[in-house]
Amino acid sequence: MELVRSHVLVCGGTGCTSSGSQKLIEEFNKQIAAKDLEREVKVVQTGCFGLCALGPIVVVYPEGVYYSMVKVEDVEEIVSEHLLKGRIVKRLVFQEEEAASGAQSLGEVDFYKKQHRVALRNCGVINPENIEEYIAFDGYKALAKVLTQMTPEEVIDTISASGLRGRGGAGFPTGRKWQFARASKGDVKYVCCNADEGDPGAFMDRSVLEGDPHSVLEAMAIAGYAIGSNQGFIYIRAEYPIAVKRLEIAITQAKEYGLLGKDIFGTGFDFDIELRLGAGAFVCGEETALMTSIEGKRGEPRPRPPFPAVKGLWGKPSILNNVETYANIAQIINNGAEWFASIGTEKSKGTKVFALGGKIKNTGLVEIPMGTTLREIVEDIGGGCPDGKKFKAAQTGGPSGGCIPASLIDTPIDYDSLISIGSMMGSGGLIVMDEDNCMVDIAKFFLEFTVDESCGKCTPCRVGTKRLYEILDKITKGNGTLEDLDRMEALCYSIKNGALCGLGQTAPNPVLSTLRYFRDEYVAHVVDKKCPAGVCRELANYRINPDKCKGCSLCAKKCPVGAISGELKSPFVIDTTKCIKCGVCASTCKFGAVEK
Repeated sequence: MELVRSHVLVCGGTGCTSSGSQKLIEEFNKQIAAKDLEREVKVVQTGCFGLCALGPIVVVYPEGVYYSMVKVEDVEEIVSEHLLKGRIVKRLVFQEEEAASGAQSLGEVDFYKKQHRVALRNCGVINPENIEEYIAFDGYKALAKVLTQMTPEEVIDTISASGLRGRGGAGFPTGRKWQFARASKGDVKYVCCNADEGDPGAFMDRSVLEGDPHSVLEAMAIAGYAIGSNQGFIYIRAEYPIAVKRLEIAITQAKEYGLLGKDIFGTGFDFDIELRLGAGAFVCGEETALMTSIEGKRGEPRPRPPFPAVKGLWGKPSILNNVETYANIAQIINNGAEWFASIGTEKSKGTKVFALGGKIKNTGLVEIPMGTTLREIVEDIGGGCPDGKKFKAAQTGGPSGGCIPASLIDTPIDYDSLISIGSMMGSGGLIVMDEDNCMVDIAKFFLEFTVDESCGKCTPCRVGTKRLYEILDKITKGNGTLEDLDRMEALCYSIKNGALCGLGQTAPNPVLSTLRYFRDEYVAHVVDKKCPAGVCRELANYRINPDKCKGCSLCAKKCPVGAISGELKSPFVIDTTKCIKCGVCASTCKFGAVEK
């Protein structure tokens, strides 16, 4: 194998691909060839580096220089200056002010300093379409150890001792789930992977599959050995074309290398994996609905018990873990249960991957030890809210979670702490909101999503969430009453107690948490008929500040209903009886004279 002196790693995740990273790879290869550096420099397509807001991202090793927002026209300069002459192109280095003081490598960037990569250890490091690169980073070493040195019971004991809990949202102990499935009698058993990531703003599992697909395949084979299964299924949404492609490549390569299929490592153990594409139904993130969909039926949840570990896929004992849970398995086997248990808190071991989005400077993928505070995530890793805005709240757990107010920003992020304040871990979406967000509107947004995604099988979810949404809609239009707030709260608990599956049982969480921490905003909507954040259109009242108005008439020209009148070079006025509150005047005014 030919050795090279430099590697150019280019992000090939969905975010950077959409920003043109494939064209960067082509241009790097072109420029490297033009400078006759083909034997000295290798270009590698990797998975997500994490800092999605600044893609496309390019990292050059051995220096580890971190270039962000790279354009095709920048490539020639990187090649001629950095790769040929050894001079770093500082204008392209992320956090240029830190680069000037010597902080220019990936490990020195603030975004990464407080992260601890376990599930994401290979993302942005290896080529996900090359099994040999995965093997070079101890890939399939854990599977070999399990099949040749450990009994199934020892494997389960190790996972149990590590304290790993399901990363899909419920946080059920992984080892205990595997133990239940192993103890269940059945001639056939199944191992399933939930890659049907459906929370708005969540892309954790997608990024793992795009950047390190073999970690999931290896873990599923280990799980198969542990419970006595020879067949696995990965249920992945069809909207993830890059992840699907790389999984298909990984499965083919693993079979070619004898790491999937018959007689793995000559031990007599057989294990195969098939993909099943989902159509994007949020309810199929629930385990019984997912298994029903794999069977080719409409994705609807089934009553439990019996639980899948006893009667799951096609009525056979089955386990289901999500992508991130599996991404931890090989590391636990290789490094030991004690190593994993030493990370995190007493009841929440290890790390957690979050998709950080919303009103935050550093949008992207982060992996932090359990117990890291929300403040550290938002301010230290995320860089805070842009444009000097104040942090107002964070939504964890997607439509199933709750809103954490600024007053609780020092809350440690772990399973129990989040539940105690009315939220939940969920699969890992973390949406940041600033002072310009209306919390009533936020609750309405998430509930609208849940109403659309309800499978309709049970009345509390099908009807209850619709009635809940109608009350919220009524409030945001200024037609609500104080009695509506009490009715809404009572309805929330009725839905939670009566719904069949986790989707319905957790659907009221955004409403309950915002009622708990932002009740004053609800009261303002109901009593004052005013949206404090100015978001709810029907409650907005636009006026022109005569002290700021220059009399340019631009707002009057743009108004679609002729509600603005006045004379040039004199203050204009808005006729509130005609105004449809579209906001065109506010967005048009160059002097900030239109207020609401």
